[in-house]
Amino acid sequence: MTERDSYFMQKAISLARKGADSNSGGPFGAVIVKDDVIVGKGYNKVTSTNDPTAHAEIVAIKEACEKLNSFQLENCVIYTSCEPCPMCLGAIYWARLKKVFYACNREDASIINFDDQIIYDELKKPIDDRQIAFINLMRQEALSVFKEWSNKPDKIDY
Repeated sequence: MTERDSYFMQKAISLARKGADSNSGGPFGAVIVKDDVIVGKGYNKVTSTNDPTAHAEIVAIKEACEKLNSFQLENCVIYTSCEPCPMCLGAIYWARLKKVFYACNREDASIINFDDQIIYDELKKPIDDRQIAFINLMRQEALSVFKEWSNKPDKIDY
């Protein structure tokens, strides 16, 4: 880890403290960096916005995408105060960030009652064995939209 990496991680940790101190949500912060410039930042706002998706990484990704006018962040790095949860991990992959630096790990988060293990466990189970019921409904109707999309000449791939 370089001095530059430490600098950006400290920014993420400071955002985690800011969010926690203001009771915006849990103690999590993140910054997204492109060419040594912070292009997105965020702290957890789940409880202050009543949005279970308002994790620090998601907030930072949204800000970076808006600032860069792109839905992909291929040449960006994220520094986050904690190992990303499964939702944030998915968003990081969808945004195509090139690297993730994290401070605390998922075990550290579990100790303070932020335990994502249930999600990791559920993902391993067959869909019919999960705790939340998943019911396949109107597949054929929805497949017609997929087919239309597949044949759409002016679609933007991602």
